[in-house]
Amino acid sequence: MNILVFVETSEGKARKTSLEAVAYAHKMGGTVTAIVLGAADANDLQNIGKYGATKVLHASDSKLNEPVLQAYSSVISKAMADEAADVLVLANSSLGTPLAAKVAIRNGASFASNVTELPDTSAGFVVKRSIYTGKAFAMVELKNAKKVIAIKKNAAELKEVAGAAQVANYAVTLNDADFNTKVLSSEKATGDILLPEAEIVVSGGRGMKGPEHWGILEELAKALHAATGCSKPVSDMGWRPHHEHVGQTGVKVAPQLYIAIGISGAIQHLAGVNSSKCIVVINKDADAPFFKAADYGIVGDAFDVLPKLTQAVLAAK
Repeated sequence: MNILVFVETSEGKARKTSLEAVAYAHKMGGTVTAIVLGAADANDLQNIGKYGATKVLHASDSKLNEPVLQAYSSVISKAMADEAADVLVLANSSLGTPLAAKVAIRNGASFASNVTELPDTSAGFVVKRSIYTGKAFAMVELKNAKKVIAIKKNAAELKEVAGAAQVANYAVTLNDADFNTKVLSSEKATGDILLPEAEIVVSGGRGMKGPEHWGILEELAKALHAATGCSKPVSDMGWRPHHEHVGQTGVKVAPQLYIAIGISGAIQHLAGVNSSKCIVVINKDADAPFFKAADYGIVGDAFDVLPKLTQAVLAAK
């Protein structure tokens, strides 16, 4: 089986979720080839091999620096044909999921998103998908000869299994018709650790009482080497930037640890965090709905709890 993996980059570096896609493909067996579009760091391209790719195709044309879906789908479809790839694997993301759908249509491939486990090939090709915002799972059989799989974060353990990959320049002829859509500008999220990549997320809600009190939350996040998030009302009121909004209509996260501070636990927020491995809730309202979804809960005032929790984390280090 030949597997092609699309690796997303940020500032020339492979995204962690895309490296998980490489690791996932490696565990499927067969030959794994990765493809990177646009500008990328040369050393980082070789390092993709550590997670199971034997070869990395780099389409370095500057026109591909901006993620135009039609152009990306054309290049990846050509790469699937050139590498005789049976399966395309990529990360479930704001870019990966719509791109996967376009590639599937172009290639007459079966498509599954939100995939959480390796395929079961004992009788066909069956994948497990997360559905209903993580409240249930569906077993789906992909019957077409070609298959496209978009995996959820943490679907595969990110573990080094090999050495550097062979990097090959992948020359492509770009069609002007593929660039009928033009990216005029983009606003990038800021911060040392971005929400989609974070292993630990510390989020605050209206219980923080105002943006001027966010310092104690940020101190805890810094101590834990965590990303910061917030509930929708907080971003709507302008207390925090919109790219920190976690929830059904914001960023969906799947960290190892999610700490919710002063967040009541509306269903829309829960839909964005229920893939977290462990949820800790801190709220002075013992009846807050979020406690029902928590693995651990602390009933107390955030302004008393957070400084003590930060001190305990630093002491443990």
